[in-house]
Formats: sequence, structure tokens, C-alpha cells
Amino acid sequence: MAKIIVVTSGKGGVGKTTTSAAMGTGLALNGFKTVVIDFDVGLRNLDLIMGCERRVVYDFVNVIKQEANLSQALIKDKHTDNLFVLPASQTRDKDALTKEGVGAVLEELSETFDYIVCDSPAGIEKGAQMALYYADIAIVTTNPEVSSVRDSDRILGILQSKSRRAENGDEPVVEHLLLNRYNPERVDAGEMLSVEDVEEILAIPLLGVIPEDEAVLKASNSGTPIILDKESHAGQACADAVQRLLGKELEHRFLHAQKKGFFQRLLGGK
Repeated sequence: MAKIIVVTSGKGGVGKTTTSAAMGTGLALNGFKTVVIDFDVGLRNLDLIMGCERRVVYDFVNVIKQEANLSQALIKDKHTDNLFVLPASQTRDKDALTKEGVGAVLEELSETFDYIVCDSPAGIEKGAQMALYYADIAIVTTNPEVSSVRDSDRILGILQSKSRRAENGDEPVVEHLLLNRYNPERVDAGEMLSVEDVEEILAIPLLGVIPEDEAVLKASNSGTPIILDKESHAGQACADAVQRLLGKELEHRFLHAQKKGFFQRLLGGK
């Protein structure tokens, strides 16, 4: 049976879809057959981030409504073996996602996949609740700012009360914190929450800290998951996060501002 991972947050624009693409790619690179599902019906973006937008014929809603089968709707990733994408519909609304329909699709996927990564829409409306309902593992994605962290705290409450595991009285969803767009220089200047601040507020284990990195935007625009850019700090941090998800203990990198050398300070360089 597959493990179902939801990448979620309360606030939009914190990097859930880039995280979903990176985590799915990382799991596939480690030899696990993985599918990433876009739950953001009406506003799909996962196919763009993963560079397969021109190959979308059928989507998640088509499969739920039995207008297509999974083999017709799944798109094989062009970068990574063992990786598939199930895109969202752009023309339906979120009411097309039903608990029974989503559950049936996940059950069928579980027969052949090791990991199912659910890319949740932001907030607490129906699409987001459908994405997290069946989760075994949650990657709560946030930025180091007060409003983003507060909204993530609310998502934790929903995971602990409205997931299938909570309803059935099973072991709780395993929660992880992923902190995106972290800039230690801005932390030192008091413009951004520190890792310790966020950990204290949310009180869940830290899976990864992804530094603010221009390479993320470039990767997204080119339809390539950032984890494939092994030279970028963000790509390296995503790869570390995948290893921690798989149980490996690694120190966190990119948490502290780099000290400038004499000539950098003299010339005002970064």
C-alpha cells in the first residue's frame, strides 16, 4: 500500500506546488514509484511546474467521474523515471471532488505506487480538505512570516480533527514542517521569523528549510522541479528534506548568513 503525503498550508503563495514537485521527484529519484496529484481544481499549476502542461488530455476529475481511466490520465514525467503526474481540471469547480471519488482513485493508485503526493490548494475549503483527508503524512509548508505561520497552525488543527485517521481513531497523521524562502540575513535584521520562532509556534518536527533562491523561479518557469538543480542551495535543501522524510538524519544547511570577506564588505558585495 502506498503512503499518502499531503503538501498543505493555510496561506497561498508559500511554495506548496514547487514543494510537491520537488518531493515527488526526490522520492522517484530514490527508486520509489511516485505520483503527484494536483487537487487545485480550477487553478491547476502542477503541470506547469513539472513541464507537462502540453500533454494534459484527461484529468483528476475525469477519472473521478469515470470519464477516463487512470492509464489515460496519468502523465509520465519526462525528467525522472518512476514519476507520474495526475493533473487537476481547469474547467470544473471544487465540488467535483467527493470523498468517495477521491478515495476510490487513491485506492486504485495505491495498488501500483509507493508514494502518492497530494498537492493541496491553500486554505481550508473543500479542495484542501479533500487533499488532506486521506493523508498518512503531512508536509505543512510555510514562509517565515507571522500570517503564514498562523494559518499553518490552523491547518494542523484540521489534520488532527478532520482527517480520516482522526475520524477512525487511528494513529495520527505524521506532521512535518517545511520552511520555504528563508533568508538568514533578513532574520538577523529582524525582518523575518527565525527557524526557532516558527518551530516554537507550530511545535512539529522540522523536515527542511529551503533558502530564498532565484533558482526556484527559473526552475518553475522552465518546467523543471528545483530538486534537479543540484548546484542551487534550494535544490540541495529539497534533496536533504527528501532524505529526512525517508528516515535519514541530516543537519540543516543554509540557516545562517554567510560572513562577507574583507573585499566583499569594501565593495558592498553580497
